[in-house]
Amino acid sequence: MNLELLTKQVANISRITGGFLKNEIKNLKSTDIINKGVNNFVTYVDKTSEERLVSELSKILPEAGFIAEENPEYKKGELYNWIIDPLDGTTNFIHGVPLYSISIALMKGNKIISGVVYEVNLNECFYAWEGGNSYLNGQEIKVSQTEKLNDSLLATGFPYYDYSKLNEYIEVFKYIMKNTHGIRRLGSAAVDLAYVACGRYDGFYEYGLNSWDVAAGSIIVRQAGGVLSDFSGQANYIFGKEIIAVNPLIFDEFLKIIKDNF
Repeated sequence: MNLELLTKQVANISRITGGFLKNEIKNLKSTDIINKGVNNFVTYVDKTSEERLVSELSKILPEAGFIAEENPEYKKGELYNWIIDPLDGTTNFIHGVPLYSISIALMKGNKIISGVVYEVNLNECFYAWEGGNSYLNGQEIKVSQTEKLNDSLLATGFPYYDYSKLNEYIEVFKYIMKNTHGIRRLGSAAVDLAYVACGRYDGFYEYGLNSWDVAAGSIIVRQAGGVLSDFSGQANYIFGKEIIAVNPLIFDEFLKIIKDNF
């Protein structure tokens, strides 16, 4: 399997599907929005985007199965599975906030081997494959070289349905507010991870995420020289619903802050 060629094919699919997302935002009506749960929304745009992605990705790798946000009934593959979020940042999308993305990862066994994150509004396509580098629109990217948390700009996502760790989360939030250059919240975890990979952010953390939120971004961070873990410092960040992604120079310092509070 030529992972570089496959990844670039997926990047092209994401760009085409992203054009559909951007075109449909002007057609979206309030009656098109379905509430899947507390502060968890879906529209026909999410579903159609997913259908398009599944159709095109099936042509690239017919033996692969799917782990997808909007349809848990897709058949899983024995060795290969696509992990896809057809519209990461749906809340932004339905409110007209111009930041949302498509996230597509390929998993072989239990390891992510290719990932694409396409931020639609800026036409920025981030991608990476196992054994290669990470790229933004064809240009190689690397994580930042910031050496101390005090000099870092970090990103997070606010809990929107799981408030079981809210107090711990707020304590970390307060520490970061007081001891870094600041903290940002975009509303798309896939984009947050891509921004860590290209050095715009020095790190990102969040809990309550699903595999389709982080799978593609994780390999882009990894191949750009970043470090990833769950909140205990272990590697269960794809399915473990908690993730830290930072440049390696501040990893130990940031992980200690997380462990001290969580």
